[in-house]
Amino acid sequence: MKFNAGFIYVAPNCDPKQQNAVIPGESIDLYVYGCSTYSQAEVVAKSLAEEKGCTAIELCAGFGNDGIARIQKVVGPDVAVGAVKFDLHPAFGFKSGDTVFGK
Repeated sequence: MKFNAGFIYVAPNCDPKQQNAVIPGESIDLYVYGCSTYSQAEVVAKSLAEEKGCTAIELCAGFGNDGIARIQKVVGPDVAVGAVKFDLHPAFGFKSGDTVFGK
């Protein structure tokens, strides 16, 4: 049985319609999307769960605690949500993703 997973990253000026890829594998397909806001990431996460059948979604270190919670809420308890974690991200001036992307 094939496993479908997603990876979402946040960075300024990303458009999930442009910044996306599928990395196919024998046992796993990984769907990767870039978003510029948490709101965009919520839409992408919901699509990954409902349309792509992803049962796991990993979030980049740009997501703060609020962002992680928002994604978990939108996909529900049947989808595992994990995150690479920096409390203060070095690429974003040592700010939390909640400050930068939580619009």
